[in-house]
Amino acid sequence: MSAFPALEEDYSNRSSTYSGYDPNRMSNEASPILMSPWNQASPFQPSPWFSTGIDTSNYHKNGTKQIIQSDGLVGSLVREEGHIYSLAATGELLYTGSDSKNVRVWRNLKEFTAFKSNSGLVKAIILSGDRIFTGHQDGKVRVWKKNGKDPRNHKRIGTFPTLFDILKSSMRPKNYVEVKRKCTTLWIKHCDAISSLSIDEEQGLLYSGSWDRTFKVWNTSNSKCLESVKAHEDAVNAVVSTKSGLVFTGSADGSVKVWKREGAGKTMKHNHVETLLNQECAVTALAVVESGLFVYCGLSDGLVNFWEWEKELAHGGLLKGHKLAVLCLTAAGSLLFSGSADKTICVWKKEGNNHSCLSVLTGHTGPVKCLTVERDARKESKWVVYSGSLDKSVKVWSVSERSPEKKMV
Repeated sequence: MSAFPALEEDYSNRSSTYSGYDPNRMSNEASPILMSPWNQASPFQPSPWFSTGIDTSNYHKNGTKQIIQSDGLVGSLVREEGHIYSLAATGELLYTGSDSKNVRVWRNLKEFTAFKSNSGLVKAIILSGDRIFTGHQDGKVRVWKKNGKDPRNHKRIGTFPTLFDILKSSMRPKNYVEVKRKCTTLWIKHCDAISSLSIDEEQGLLYSGSWDRTFKVWNTSNSKCLESVKAHEDAVNAVVSTKSGLVFTGSADGSVKVWKREGAGKTMKHNHVETLLNQECAVTALAVVESGLFVYCGLSDGLVNFWEWEKELAHGGLLKGHKLAVLCLTAAGSLLFSGSADKTICVWKKEGNNHSCLSVLTGHTGPVKCLTVERDARKESKWVVYSGSLDKSVKVWSVSERSPEKKMV
């Protein structure tokens, strides 16, 4: 028996008492770009992935070879399908989500396969083994499984919450919570768009942040909603969980909050332990380095705030590199990548407690909405960076952790 109850179809036709949800609303996560020309039709024609074919080597007169760091654009994809809102990469596969409701899978810079949900713009993608979790604008988390024998075949194996759990929960009045004045909904359901997903694989927990001002905690083995936390006074734009049991949330209300997981199963509870930031500018993105020693947040005014862990989290400073809102962040190794509505990606290097901007990646013609990074297995200290944009393209970059310099070999 599958761990996820079988569903014949999505329950997208169920009525909701939450009048604030608009399925046609664009996903801008507190960035004022809804009416921008960037959201209009792209003039580019659909094209496959292509390689730039940049030759980064040269030779001196004495025959020695000079190698120049080959940071820069490696490949690009432009499609008329829709704006790119989410990315995830594992091994040789790249998953992209757009407002077309398609999830496309790419391999070796070529389209490999695709699968589609019946409804809901794909706002977040996270991978765990052979399962793919997708968060959607209709407030649902969908679970897909990759066929081990045929990796082109992806089958939907569940939806959070399940139809059975909704029906069972709806029988008890105590399971309804007020989401706005005189409007109630079941606590196990998100009643607005899901903006962010994070997973704790060791504990088998999936976290979903939503514009309904909550984050929810799910058991990945049986699809049960374990807890719903009313986290902020405005939309939750980012949620990040850590192995230490800390959870960070960032909101359009201008705050970054820290939550501590206590207990397990039905007794599990996330307690608010600290508010790192509370100001007017919306928090649009969060990133936590793997060690948990640094926490970064992107703001709608273009700044990146960061905190460092000594005996406790202490404010470390501001990174100033963007002219418009920071829409996405991701950390890898000693690097931090920030994507912005100004169409650029800043590459920051952390050395001790200091940060410097190594480079600025340019090439997108619209806001950079999502980023994901993988280590380049072929080159030491190299990263492959994928960026998705509201110009309807995904670009692939090669970035080194080393400062730009020339070497003699």
